[in-house]
Amino acid sequence: MIGKGIRKVDSESILSGQPIYTDDLVFHKDVLIIKLLRSPHAFARIKNINIDRAKKVEGIVEIYTYKDVPQVRYSESGESYPDPTPYDRMLLEPIVRYVGDEVAIIVGEDEVAVEKAMKLVKVEYEVLEPVLDLIKAEGHSSIIHPEDDIFCPFDFGFNGKKNIVSRFKLGKGDVEEEFKNCDLVIERTYHTQAQAHCMMETHRAYSYIDANGRIVVISSNQSAYHMRRQTAKAIGLPVSKLRFIKPRIGGGFGGKNVALAEPYVAFVTWKTKRPSKLIYTRKETFAASTSRHEMKFDVKIGSDLEGNIKAIDINSINNTGAYGANGTVVTMEAAQNVLPVYNKVPAIRYRGKTVYTNIVSAGPLRGYGATQGTFITDTAINELSSKLGIEPVEIKLNNTIRKGAEGGILKNPIKSLNVEKCIERGKELIGWDEKYPNKEINSTKVRAVGMSIAIHGSGIANIDSATVIVQMVEDGTYILLTGSSDLGTGSDTVLAQITAESLNTNMDRITVYSGDTDACPYDTGAYASCTTYLTGNAIVRACAELKDKILKIAEAKLNIPALFLELKEDRVCHKEDESIYVFLSILGQESVLGPDSEVLMANATFGMPESPRPFIAGFVEIELDKSTGEVKVINYVAVVDCGTVINPNLARIQVEGGITQGIGLALYEDVKYSDSGRLLTDSFIQYNVPSKKDIGDIIVEFQPDYEPTGPFGAKSIGEVVIHTPPPAIANAVYNAVGVYIRDLPITSEKVYMAMKESKDNKD
Repeated sequence: MIGKGIRKVDSESILSGQPIYTDDLVFHKDVLIIKLLRSPHAFARIKNINIDRAKKVEGIVEIYTYKDVPQVRYSESGESYPDPTPYDRMLLEPIVRYVGDEVAIIVGEDEVAVEKAMKLVKVEYEVLEPVLDLIKAEGHSSIIHPEDDIFCPFDFGFNGKKNIVSRFKLGKGDVEEEFKNCDLVIERTYHTQAQAHCMMETHRAYSYIDANGRIVVISSNQSAYHMRRQTAKAIGLPVSKLRFIKPRIGGGFGGKNVALAEPYVAFVTWKTKRPSKLIYTRKETFAASTSRHEMKFDVKIGSDLEGNIKAIDINSINNTGAYGANGTVVTMEAAQNVLPVYNKVPAIRYRGKTVYTNIVSAGPLRGYGATQGTFITDTAINELSSKLGIEPVEIKLNNTIRKGAEGGILKNPIKSLNVEKCIERGKELIGWDEKYPNKEINSTKVRAVGMSIAIHGSGIANIDSATVIVQMVEDGTYILLTGSSDLGTGSDTVLAQITAESLNTNMDRITVYSGDTDACPYDTGAYASCTTYLTGNAIVRACAELKDKILKIAEAKLNIPALFLELKEDRVCHKEDESIYVFLSILGQESVLGPDSEVLMANATFGMPESPRPFIAGFVEIELDKSTGEVKVINYVAVVDCGTVINPNLARIQVEGGITQGIGLALYEDVKYSDSGRLLTDSFIQYNVPSKKDIGDIIVEFQPDYEPTGPFGAKSIGEVVIHTPPPAIANAVYNAVGVYIRDLPITSEKVYMAMKESKDNKD
């Protein structure tokens, strides 16, 4: 089953339009409709709320304000416990911290009544001066979180009175001393913008009380267990009072790893004892959920004249918006999932801080800080290569680590990393030697190539864990129970392949049931690129135990030592004489009969001690119009080492999707605000997402290096694939017209003005 492009196990149900998503599964006819009244101000204190007229609207059941909700702070983040983020949220508060922050919960029998009541709620605000610039956040006179009851599970330097969420350092060697030994030192400032998730299915949740008096929440989420924990905290109930079920998910990209709709439906259902649902509009999903973290970096890098990098020094500021969410870890990952590939460099220093501002809260988005960190690090190295007159390919090959590397800022030895083959194959596929640096097409258009490399991780070492249950049912087939979440990536299919391979059977005999906190054991969920590596390893362990149990029972049945028996697709047979066998269906039926029966099942847990590194080399060919600055992607080549490729078809789609999102970040997507802090890009009319015609031809190839700690040698692929487009395209723009754009996105206007400024300076 390994290495086969098996179609997704849920493909037929999706293509046939079966009711499998959250809103399809609302089976109560008397479900209450929830809408959230949101703040029109970026920063304000609520002086008074008058809900009298609104409550008189026919069909309104209840309206809740900050006076009615539990005074409990929680984190919306879907990280593993204990959360590396401040508990700085409440369901409702007398302070609103961004345009779109929740002011009141309006509950009614139908949407018409709720919308009418929302217009009748009168709120009197004391408007405060907002903090809208990440540079000015620290020490600003406006304190976004003045409260004293914020709880931080870890001491990461939180200082709410100065708008500081966290501080972080990473490094090795003496940076200042190494800079003295450099022949060339460059200093640059880079800026990466916020980016919206743009998943097709907006945020939504539905809840009801079951026959046992417990709250059941069905929601489109990436981590049922984490969402249950945060929701329980928000409404002041123990987790045992809640059950979370994750159906199919219409896309997430990290955005559905935060508890947004879930706490509100659980609260309303608990208070009213009636089923309820909350569905975000597209505008709310843009303006009141989360986005990628905006970050600013000051970078200093130096080398000798041969291109041997001696020192890298980075200072970063991370804008987490109104709430801490995942900001602390994103600041860390901008270094931890980027700089280890340059562990050969004698001295590295990274200093980062996370700040509050009065804009939409930032959260996890594919790449999770490493995308930002890769852009600035790789672009700085590309700029260094330009100054030295050395091709960036040579600089990367000379300064990157190889398999076997350890020590320095590496937390674990590198056991697999196919750097040379990925880079060399990428050069061949893009035609680097023929096209570098550029070729004139006509008097106004030029084509050029650029490149980038990146690494990531495969889950969070020493934190993430997954438990699975594998059971053989009476008919001799198997069921896999896992708490993991398939975001549409096909992870259920990949896990089924790993199960089938481990039990020497086929996919038709595997049923996957996932994402139910009552029926499925604990799993970290779909984030940090962990599912294949983390949950896959747990499956291999559980299947090995189950296989031993089956062979032991077959041993007694056939009166042949288990050593001479083999587990096959639907039977256990003698290794050398397959005419001697017993059907698994017989063993399954007998396993549930009589006083000595034993259900054939096994469970196993895998808590990862290390996080293997996938690697990608990205090469781009662009066409640039010098008369307008317009940049078009012609070809994009991605060569990936994700270890053993479990399912090439699904892996290829992951690469293509990640590259597309990376091109969007590089050229098109930009979250913009008005001077008062109102989000301007709150629909697909204003927010520019690339279509198929904008991304050129994407060419994908795999150069796998077997990862000995992974399931059948596999590593992750989900996030590393988004990292390379921004620095590769920036490098290609330079190779085309001699200017570097250091402020994403690389728009036509920026390119044209940079060209004009460069020409004016020469004149």
